[in-house]
Amino acid sequence: MSELPDVFGLGRFPAVRMRRNRRHAWSRRLTCETQLSVDHLIWPIFIHEGQGIRQAIDSLPGVERLSIDLLVDAVGQARRLGIPAVALFPATEPDKKTPDAEEAVNPDNLICRAVRAVKAEHGDAVGVICDVALDPYSSHGQDGLVRDGHVVNDETVEVLCRQAVVQAQAGCDIIAPSDMMDGRVGAIRQALDEAGCLDVQILAYAAKYASSFYGPFRDAVGSAANLGQGDKRTYQMNPANTDEAIREVALDLDEGADLVMVKPGMPYLDIVRRVKQQFGVPTFAYQVSGEYAMLAAAAERGWLDRQAVVLESLFAFRRAGADAILTYFALEVAEQLHATH
Repeated sequence: MSELPDVFGLGRFPAVRMRRNRRHAWSRRLTCETQLSVDHLIWPIFIHEGQGIRQAIDSLPGVERLSIDLLVDAVGQARRLGIPAVALFPATEPDKKTPDAEEAVNPDNLICRAVRAVKAEHGDAVGVICDVALDPYSSHGQDGLVRDGHVVNDETVEVLCRQAVVQAQAGCDIIAPSDMMDGRVGAIRQALDEAGCLDVQILAYAAKYASSFYGPFRDAVGSAANLGQGDKRTYQMNPANTDEAIREVALDLDEGADLVMVKPGMPYLDIVRRVKQQFGVPTFAYQVSGEYAMLAAAAERGWLDRQAVVLESLFAFRRAGADAILTYFALEVAEQLHATH
């Protein structure tokens, strides 16, 4: 065998062989820079009225809407697997949707009953996150109140505060305003404190973009038909902007947010990285419905290895700096992680 060229005057080239650390599985584990564990997963779950009901969601293959009794069982699965928290989203019955979204502030609405049922069975073993926005309850599908064809800010914030309080009083651990109204985090913090809910955390959807990746989610909560040809670009962020995201996060932190969210996830990993580096606060990301649907559909057709690409996608979130990931894959990933450790 001929000698390799002495390119750098170091004898046989190369002296540094990066592949040495990759040769064995144990060595790859020792040199792994990014960890993914069950502790990094949050499971979003859709809820529906009824008893013993599972409803398939065509645009989210493998994801179902669950009645409250089945939700309680599902949270039990998450608990056994060590998933720290679930995020609950209601599919409100059409006859309860109104222009002013009154059902959002009903202390006996679907989401409040679901929270009480989960807490009665599981207590503090699993955290419960509740979305604060009006789109599941509005007949127009917007996240806020509409006046003269426009989504109004301050009047909407007043309703969001009432919504947050009834959810917290039902037992919600983390209030997650996703509406993108200006000033809502500070107003909600004040409302929660005045209601005696001082320990309830706020997870601000601080950098939420007007994305085309939300379509299957809107199908799941039943707001797609209500929204119709409307859009949310007057309050959700422009996908072209990055500096604006930093301003949004800074404002929400100043107003009292405990945790911040970037949404969507994978198309905005640069934002996740900037937020984590600049603020050093707990930074969550949402692997949204469109991201899930793309991977799940491609795997169904045999184009991708589902297990491999799902794990790879979640490692991308962790590399970017996400402390936790909301993902519809949470349950299967938790099972996989348990099986391999």
